Amino acid sequence: MAAEQSSSADMELGRYLRARRTRTSPDQVGLTAGTGLRRTPGLRREELATLAGISIDYYIRLERGKETRPSPSVLDALARALRLDDAEHQHLRDLAAQAARYAAEPPPPSRAVPPHLKLLLETLRPSPAYVIGRSMDLLAWNPGGLALYAGLADWPATQRNLARYVFLHPAARTLFPDDWEYLVRGCVARLRAVAGTDPDAPDLAGLVGELLLKSPDFAKLWERYDVVGRKKTQKTFHHPEVGVLTLSGQSLHLEDAPGQRLGVYTAEPGTPDHDAMLLLDQTAPDAAVHPEANAGQQRRAQS
Repeated sequence: MAAEQSSSADMELGRYLRARRTRTSPDQVGLTAGTGLRRTPGLRREELATLAGISIDYYIRLERGKETRPSPSVLDALARALRLDDAEHQHLRDLAAQAARYAAEPPPPSRAVPPHLKLLLETLRPSPAYVIGRSMDLLAWNPGGLALYAGLADWPATQRNLARYVFLHPAARTLFPDDWEYLVRGCVARLRAVAGTDPDAPDLAGLVGELLLKSPDFAKLWERYDVVGRKKTQKTFHHPEVGVLTLSGQSLHLEDAPGQRLGVYTAEPGTPDHDAMLLLDQTAPDAAVHPEANAGQQRRAQS
């Protein structure tokens, strides 16, 4: 008989359980660690199985991707044992649904942004605004939305990705000296959540592979398997062109563009932060808004 094979989705459920188990210490769940040497930094498999009320053999099969249809009650018990919050608990359910083939296939990612959303970006000026895809690709923007991330405009449009920027662009650390920890953890958690439910996504695999290779900071955070990052409503930018400005940010899912989100930053009118934001909008090149239109104009001029 052929050996059992596990798909990426099956293994992602097991990887997530293992990662959360090794990060949960015995004292967090009311167990005594004992005086002997522990080979795992967190809970042992048998400890977690006992806490969840399931057999150790069944849990091992879950972690190894051999069991792909845990019941809702088993998932709830594991979530309680691991002290998962609501978002982490839901992620566990999503992984189980994907492994069991209950989940619908996610729509293929699209970089196309509807014209009315590009118009919306213009009407939001002087507030910096942009549209990003599920893997944090920058798909459309108004002048301030691109200029806010100092140096990002130097990259080709197809390489503009906010996760790539914060981990690989030399200007990123000086732009976010106060919010760096929150920012990088949030980026990785967002990509982890996407990878958990669509591990073979080509748009994500290439980005993650690049960041794992080029950024030790990313590689370290990626192994934590966090799927929920801390969110701050305000972010401070130490911008080389307009100085220090603190802006309130909002991220909104777009109903008519699956997988895309609208990001907008605002400041109270009459404040120095608003003045800096207005200066950023006024000095940023309008040509950056619609790169595909500019490319078409250049081709026509050359013909």
